[in-house]
Amino acid sequence: MPSASTAGMPPIPSGSTGPAGPETAYPTGPVVRIRLDLGYDGTDFSGWAAQPGRRTVEGELTAALGTVLRLAEPPRLVVAGRTDAGVHARGQVVHVDVPVEAWQRVPGRSERPPERALVVRLRSVLAPDLVVHRATVAPPGFDARFAATSRRYAYRICDEPAALDPLRRHDTVVLDGPLDVVRMTGAATDLLGLRDFAAFCRRREGATTVRTLVAYTWSRDADGIVVGTVVADAFCHSMVRALVGAVVPVGLGRAPIDFPAAVLAARTRDPRVKVMPAHGLCLEEVTYPPDDELADRVRTARAVRTPPST
Repeated sequence: MPSASTAGMPPIPSGSTGPAGPETAYPTGPVVRIRLDLGYDGTDFSGWAAQPGRRTVEGELTAALGTVLRLAEPPRLVVAGRTDAGVHARGQVVHVDVPVEAWQRVPGRSERPPERALVVRLRSVLAPDLVVHRATVAPPGFDARFAATSRRYAYRICDEPAALDPLRRHDTVVLDGPLDVVRMTGAATDLLGLRDFAAFCRRREGATTVRTLVAYTWSRDADGIVVGTVVADAFCHSMVRALVGAVVPVGLGRAPIDFPAAVLAARTRDPRVKVMPAHGLCLEEVTYPPDDELADRVRTARAVRTPPST
């Protein structure tokens, strides 16, 4: 019979090192894959990715997990979406492969299940601007990055500087307006679909810039803040902030409504498109398919995509 600490854990064959892959496997021994749901205020972080001498989300979380789990070497994290310096997250997702022995001893002398005990113990070692909301044993086939079906971001703009709530200054960009959200949504709609977003991405050697933009809309919230909602299967480096930068001139009346579509069609970076400040951006949600479709989703996400011919 399973112990209380292993109840609900997927069976792991003796000697298994968990899902294969250079980003996830430990050198030896059985592991269990843990999904972490977390949020952070990106103001004082130099982005997600660990960097020597800099405070990063990955660096802080890796160190905390190593301490709490008493690991001989730092765990390797796989994240749903890497965020740049200053970008926030409410709905970030990470997976980490943890040695079964370390997972079983997380509760210590408490009667908490490992999932709850890990969240409690991480809270005691992490700074307040990084919070792990949930820890769960991941279903077979789960991959925080490749199993995701969509990422949803929000971008906040105050177009009346005197009206800015000073308590929101770290997550809201101030512009002299006014912005026309109807025109902005009209311009954004022309970008939807499976496209090559090279004009909105920073080039990375060997990386594709083909993405499926599912939704891109603009509206005003109850406080009059202009909020952009951007949803895609995935995003390349700086893509969301460049998409915002292409639509803002339309909202200000400084560019025609077809300007973003023209930039997209050119497939090259346009100096008229400003990459907007990082602090207005927040990763709100990452979605995944049902458990029995995870493996298929991973295979699809890893496949090379090409945009439809025009």
